[in-house]
Amino acid sequence: MASASSATARVRIQSQDFDLGAEVAALRGGHAGIGAVCSFIGTVRDRHAATPGTAEAEPVLSMELEHYPGMTEKAIEAMIDQALLRFDIFDARVIHRVGLLQALDQIVLVAVASRHRHDSFAACEFLMDYLKTQAPFWKKEHTPQGTRWVDARVADDAALARWGISASNL
Repeated sequence: MASASSATARVRIQSQDFDLGAEVAALRGGHAGIGAVCSFIGTVRDRHAATPGTAEAEPVLSMELEHYPGMTEKAIEAMIDQALLRFDIFDARVIHRVGLLQALDQIVLVAVASRHRHDSFAACEFLMDYLKTQAPFWKKEHTPQGTRWVDARVADDAALARWGISASNL
């Protein structure tokens, strides 16, 4: 069911915020066959999850995201192409922010349009799992103790594995 939308409409990497309503409307584009749109918005938490050996989550003042322009968009386009092959969807849209972000700021939007909800939900979750492990982004947290790069989490690799994809094979 892949649509003929352009790469710039499907994937955007930007520093400015995005509007969910406007993005969903653009994804739908008045297509009467769309019966479901599933969306996910990721936001900056004000705390980093507790690490082994620590009792409490640590405060996060802000987060900085970096990427390789051109390479990042191409990688995310390939992720959307995989979703189009795996699920009965019309199209998908991914917007990821970069630069310095504050707690509660929106980081990422994944939106998927399909005829029925099941495929929309599944494709949205697939794309988010893929983004968390495979998209070439680097995150640095600013905390009261200083800055640190955010490492990949084992739980994210496990989420990707349930789709039959191993992070080590990519």
